Amino acid sequence: MRKGKKSPDRMTFLEHLEDLRKRIFYSFIAIIVAVIPAWFFSKDIYKILALPVTQFLPEDTKMAYTTLTAPFMLYIKVSFLTSIFITSPFIFLQFWMFVAPGLYKKEKKYVIPFVLFTTIFFSLGALFGYFVVFPWACRFFLGMGADFEPVITVDKYFSLALRVLLGIALVFELPTLVFFLSRIGIVTSRWMIKNFKYAVLVVFIIAAIITPTPDMVTQSIIAVPMLALYGLSILIAFLSEKRRKRENKKAEEELAG
Repeated sequence: MRKGKKSPDRMTFLEHLEDLRKRIFYSFIAIIVAVIPAWFFSKDIYKILALPVTQFLPEDTKMAYTTLTAPFMLYIKVSFLTSIFITSPFIFLQFWMFVAPGLYKKEKKYVIPFVLFTTIFFSLGALFGYFVVFPWACRFFLGMGADFEPVITVDKYFSLALRVLLGIALVFELPTLVFFLSRIGIVTSRWMIKNFKYAVLVVFIIAAIITPTPDMVTQSIIAVPMLALYGLSILIAFLSEKRRKRENKKAEEELAG
């Protein structure tokens, strides 16, 4: 146990499961509540979401649907996606409250920075996917099929958009995750530098999963920022370690005094 700090709250395994169920339930309720106002704007939101592909389609070309209920289900899904981003600060807060019992007293004060930066990086990842990755992917696919008449269904397009936007948004959480893992001593900057070559491999595997296109250029568009985030995470871990050492030294001096 680290000196000068109050030990974490002890919870049984069943208590952890019950707390997890409660946090998931609260998050789900928040999403459901946010879906209601999001529904009224779902058509406008979908028009924005469809811009990465519609901007490359011939004029007056519309996307298609193959089942009677497809448009209704599409707007429901768009409402849920919108509500996830709207309620993301609350969802991240619930995640923090789930892990908080295992943290020390001084570590629990990072709740506001955690919620703030997870929300910021989550949004930045989605924006990067929307403005950079997805338009590039749409242009690539439509270019490959230039000899054919495009018949793009709304449900298939939304599934692709969901994978790209949420996938990249979650990847952008790496710096925040590393900061808190380094604060509690689980990862170090030296360990991250030592395993950089494995990180490169993992990054390109993740990029291949997220990217809807098989070419290396599009995958690199995702992989390069991810590697930059990994480098930023190394710097964050290094600074966090220095601060943690100063705090531990100060606590030891106070105990010795």
